[in-house]
Amino acid sequence: MEKAQAVPTASLPKTYEPQAVEGKWYRFWEEGGYFKPRPNPSRKPFVISMPPPNVTGALHLGHAITATVEDILIRYHRMLGDETLWVPGEDHAGIATQTVVERLLAKEGTDRHKLGREAFVERVWQWVHQYKHRIQDQHRRLGASCDWSHERFTLDEGLSKAVREVFVRLYEEGLIYRGERIINWCPRCMSAISDLEVNHVDTPGKLTYVRYPLKPVEGHEGTEYISVATTRPETILGDTAIAVNPKDPRYKDMIGRLAILPVIGREIPIVGDEAVDRAFGTGAVKVTPAHDPVDFEIGQRHQLPAIQVIGFDAKMTPEAGPYAGQDRYEARKNLVAELERQGLIVKIEDYTVPLGHCQRCDTVVEPLISKQWFVKMAPLATPALGAVKYGQIRIVPERFNKTYTDWLENIHDWTISRQLWWGHRIPVWYCDSCGEMTVSREDPSACAHCGSEAIHQDEDVLDTWFSSWLWPFSTLGWPERTDDLLRYYPTSVMETGYDIIFFWVARMVMSGIHFMGTIPFDTIYLHGLVRDAKGEKMSKSKNNVIDPLDVMDKFGTDALRFTLATSSTPGNDMKLIEDRIIGNRNFANKIWNASRFVLMSTAGVGEGIPAIDAVQPQTLADRWILHRLARLVQSVTRLIDDFQLGEAGRQINEFFWSDYCDWYVEISKVQMQGDEHLRETTAGILRSVLDQSLRLLHPFMPFVTEEVWQHLYQACVPEREAWPASALIVAAWPYADALALDENAEQQFALVQEVVTRIRDARNQMNVEPARRIPAIMAVGAALAMFEEQTPLIEFLARTEKPQLFSELAEKPEQAMSLLAGSVEIYLPLAGMLDLAKELERLNKEIAQAQQEVGRLQGKLANENFVAKAKPEVVEREREKLAAQEERVGKLKERRAELGG
Repeated sequence: MEKAQAVPTASLPKTYEPQAVEGKWYRFWEEGGYFKPRPNPSRKPFVISMPPPNVTGALHLGHAITATVEDILIRYHRMLGDETLWVPGEDHAGIATQTVVERLLAKEGTDRHKLGREAFVERVWQWVHQYKHRIQDQHRRLGASCDWSHERFTLDEGLSKAVREVFVRLYEEGLIYRGERIINWCPRCMSAISDLEVNHVDTPGKLTYVRYPLKPVEGHEGTEYISVATTRPETILGDTAIAVNPKDPRYKDMIGRLAILPVIGREIPIVGDEAVDRAFGTGAVKVTPAHDPVDFEIGQRHQLPAIQVIGFDAKMTPEAGPYAGQDRYEARKNLVAELERQGLIVKIEDYTVPLGHCQRCDTVVEPLISKQWFVKMAPLATPALGAVKYGQIRIVPERFNKTYTDWLENIHDWTISRQLWWGHRIPVWYCDSCGEMTVSREDPSACAHCGSEAIHQDEDVLDTWFSSWLWPFSTLGWPERTDDLLRYYPTSVMETGYDIIFFWVARMVMSGIHFMGTIPFDTIYLHGLVRDAKGEKMSKSKNNVIDPLDVMDKFGTDALRFTLATSSTPGNDMKLIEDRIIGNRNFANKIWNASRFVLMSTAGVGEGIPAIDAVQPQTLADRWILHRLARLVQSVTRLIDDFQLGEAGRQINEFFWSDYCDWYVEISKVQMQGDEHLRETTAGILRSVLDQSLRLLHPFMPFVTEEVWQHLYQACVPEREAWPASALIVAAWPYADALALDENAEQQFALVQEVVTRIRDARNQMNVEPARRIPAIMAVGAALAMFEEQTPLIEFLARTEKPQLFSELAEKPEQAMSLLAGSVEIYLPLAGMLDLAKELERLNKEIAQAQQEVGRLQGKLANENFVAKAKPEVVEREREKLAAQEERVGKLKERRAELGG
């Protein structure tokens, strides 16, 4: 394959500029075909289907974390040598997209009805083409290394064919039916929505107790009443019964009697039904089958009529009598006033109501009876339950197993029809002649029952999720038996937010098992939500939405990606804090600057980049850094395989910044002053460990690592082989060299590090000038030979004179600061660190001032009048001040004694 060109300059520029690097390397990867699967018959393909973002606008941080996590996994498996396929795509987003375009039309002074269905759909397609490309470009900005030749859209011809096949097949199997049932209706979207598209919000409301007169019966004198409690008084107008629990002794004798519906005057029966909660309200409940799911079921059991008093526009219907045409909440207010006037209100209490809101537009939904299309879910749910229960599918984190299981065990039939124009049109045709339905994979020209050509298609479209639940296999060519489908299904990982485990993930498991005969993926990875720095959910109303494009423009894509990856753990929400992004931008700069130093300091020394298992260490520091790298590779590989991506990233950061840059790179400045062999070995280790570090970091920070890696190989291996080894994106993932593991080197060097750190801390404490070298005396016990070899490092790293080393000391040096690093005793002669006379003078002044304050506080507390009259907490504070000053005097005197004063 011909390789796209993106040759780096001869040397790394002084500063890292993300904008100069990111677009260049993405074009290089994409044009060079690096995102396409590379066949590897010896390994199982690794496949991810990208959760398709809605085409309703720009990507947000939820998309950014999805793209980051999936790209880390894809790049990692690509480097492992797996045949990787990441399928990108977009969702047509029925309600959301239609709403956006209708708003645009309103601004133009028109609407979809004036345009007509065909013209409106064409207008939506124009809008979609514009925003689909915008979303794709934003994914490119994020570095998403998906195979764009496999890009799919849920209204593509192939996916539309899959949707039709599924609808018809489920209909033929008796799993899709049309019927009148209670559904969730959004009066603003003017469409049915599924249970999952309803957000229940606890809202302050009222519980109204209403008396219903009973129809007089022989033997009962005076007016009798039965009282009910309701949060929706306006639905009283549609009551067709009152229900009590047959086990409730309070109402046992009332079952079978008739009550008179207030205002309307309709006679309604009192029925016994065990669904009634005896503890709620009065224990008697009004039954409105047309406006409540539980009431609908009661109505079915008792053959009650269903009277709809709230219309699909949320206004009262003619069945509401004098309130017809009023808004539902206006009617509530007016009806309660009338009931009070008639003396039928017993009491009204404050009550928290879990109001259902449309997820799309936040309008309060209405439960209404409507003729819709439904999918029977119970038969599909059973195999999906077993897939997780018996370990065919793993959910990360595991605690979401219960969430998944609970929903499937209590699943309801799925309302799949939507009263929209944008989407997959329901493939059902009604005959105007015989009244029968024709359900067909292809558009029919005549009725399948009587042959009449007088047929018309169902006006509704299918729920958006009805196409996306097929995503893992419809994107690969199903229902055709394509090569892609045979090779790449089932996919490997479904990675998405935990908030759509019901909407999408569980449904994909159901459809995959039902239509493909096997699970659609073996792992479900659920990430948390991205919140603002205060932990609040981002929303436009709070003005706390962060645009990922703005962050990338300001700090670079790698900084955003690394922050998202390392600030999160599976299934937990994360806070996006700007200081962390700044810290990770600084990390990208650290990678750049360290790499620049390595390239400059090793130029002309030795040849190439030695394979990590071919490096022959000469010094303790060499053995230590190779051991640390081997341990890191083991740990990071294990963590990524276990989906602990955040911890993997944090460990790489710690190794590169601390072990490599702060220690080995600094040590190399000493070792590069040695003989030719030591210089070549040190240069080889610097390059090799840098190479391995860049490979480990690449899935997390692809742009800066590719740029640096290319410079490294151009400088050290200019005649390297052509594609695919010409880019870091396809370089081999590091392997842990077991021979490099050296616990003894780890322990010995850790002791050297502690010695250096303790001396550095002491220098800072004493405010010793950075350039000044100080004497050091050390009792190192049995480690004498080792420390003698390490004296040049200690001199350089701790800025000491050549340390005086002893196995043990007969006498401790006088006027010296004593430190302990493990079993090593360190003495720093103070005369070598500061002017003793001036330091003693300063200490004496501080002691005098502190003693004066002690005397003042002692006098204050000895005053019985103060102690008696002051508040106890004030007296206690003064005692604490005294104790602190006395402690300070003691420490200052100890310090003076150490100096011989």
